[in-house]
Amino acid sequence: MAWYIYYLPNYNPSRYNWTVIVLFGFEVAYIGFQAGCCQISHFNNSSPIYAGLYALMGIAATAVTLYTAYIGVLFFTTAIPSLPSYYLWGIRWGIFVFVIFALEGFVMGGRMSHTIGGPDANNYGIPILNWSTKYGDPRVAHFIGMHALQLLPLLSFYLIKNTRGVFIISILYTLLAIFTLMRSLKGKPILKSKVEVVSED
Repeated sequence: MAWYIYYLPNYNPSRYNWTVIVLFGFEVAYIGFQAGCCQISHFNNSSPIYAGLYALMGIAATAVTLYTAYIGVLFFTTAIPSLPSYYLWGIRWGIFVFVIFALEGFVMGGRMSHTIGGPDANNYGIPILNWSTKYGDPRVAHFIGMHALQLLPLLSFYLIKNTRGVFIISILYTLLAIFTLMRSLKGKPILKSKVEVVSED
């Protein structure tokens, strides 16, 4: 975001930068602290303190997301003649999709779970990412959508270099994120576990 904000004329990025540093710094510190204590950070209502800290995490993430949405609005309303049209649209699409799928975190927060159709603690997960291969997992769409922030501008700048092409790739990428979200909401995994198939037979 500091990279993108640099392109906005007469805009001082320090306030946004410090907002991100402080709020996400709190999140990372709390997640690390809880991991060190062998406690979960997300969806932890086991005590009033943990419930309050988890709520603060949600507030922090929402604040950064809304602030980022404001930056996105500036990219839509500010004339930036120094940027090629295809690159500008890559940044616009990237921020737009990021904001939508960052707010998709409320799907998991509202359910107090990142698994749909089964428990969070299960042995069916993609290596490293641990996305469920047996149940619906909204984290897949969350991940894909939020990383539009990096991927779409980079593709537009280095590879596509065509406004129409940026629109096509951005629409397809957005549809991919929506597809994975709809699939997870139906309780279906993005990749099916072979163990599950064998057990059903």
